[in-house]
Amino acid sequence: MKALMLGVKRFLRDEEGVTAIEYGLIAALIAVVLIVGATAAGTALNTLFNNIGTCISNPPGCPY
Repeated sequence: MKALMLGVKRFLRDEEGVTAIEYGLIAALIAVVLIVGATAAGTALNTLFNNIGTCISNPPGCPY
């Protein structure tokens, strides 16, 4: 019984698993930020290229 209690206390004091979970959460947050940023940049570039295509195909109607 005493060995079981010592094992439980040792398990509760061990912080290696907590550190791994924290690193995993940080990596997931970075991945989400990169995906959101790439999506926003892709949308902005798509709009820009569509406007350039409109200006090339119809210069009088170009608002720029």
